Amino acid sequence: MTVRDLKQDDALEDFTPRAVTLNGATRTVHVAGAGPAVIVMTEMPGISPHVARFARWVRDAGFTIYMPSLFGRDGAVPMAEEGAAVFQRACISAEFRALGGGGSSPVTQWLMALARMAHDECGGPGTGAIGMCFTGNFALTMMLEPAVLAPVLSQPSLPLDQPAGLEIAPEEIAAVRARLERDDLTVLAYRFAGDKICRAERFAAYAEALGDRFIGRVLPDTAANTDVAPFFARHVNYPHSVVTQHLIDEAGEPTMAARDEILAFFKQRLAVT
Repeated sequence: MTVRDLKQDDALEDFTPRAVTLNGATRTVHVAGAGPAVIVMTEMPGISPHVARFARWVRDAGFTIYMPSLFGRDGAVPMAEEGAAVFQRACISAEFRALGGGGSSPVTQWLMALARMAHDECGGPGTGAIGMCFTGNFALTMMLEPAVLAPVLSQPSLPLDQPAGLEIAPEEIAAVRARLERDDLTVLAYRFAGDKICRAERFAAYAEALGDRFIGRVLPDTAANTDVAPFFARHVNYPHSVVTQHLIDEAGEPTMAARDEILAFFKQRLAVT
């Protein structure tokens, strides 16, 4: 993969932007690669160069990437004021449930339809899905769609006002657990120990709800990159983004081990050799 300057906006020129209409709503989806589909859902405040780098890693591992534009300016370096404005808009949007647990964000219905479409287009046993931060829990709700076989939750942050809250209805998470048991599937999740948004209480709640089908990884704060974009330096000034902003791209680093485990998880579940 070409080494890019992560402090410059990413043109995303190696992705094909597609206008995808599902459930009556049209969104831009950036598509690249070949092989079974993986839905890559961006963290706040949008598809940054770091998010695009992670998507390319997944693409180069043998997958077709479907990366929907959910908020923010695609390819932009997360700047402090612009990112804060994106965050504020998302918090009051009807598509997201930023506050209050007990129910999934409405946008997850569109994302499940995207997973069905991607599976139809790419074939294979099913699709993978990874959500990050604001979208972290979406991959869990997407397990209500039979096409989704490999869910990854990276620092799932909603609901923002309830550290132990789960952004999914009780009957839905019960259905997810039943499916995990029936189909012998697991959920991978990642967080830093000192994350102030995705705290230990949330992983404990997932473990209680999903039992040993939930595999939670907690990385030490010392494993986090400290050279981050302005939005993170001002508004997220603690270890948070496991596979993007706070990943250290060096062999032997815990964040790289997390990335490699995710790629192996996708390969195992989606039968990529």
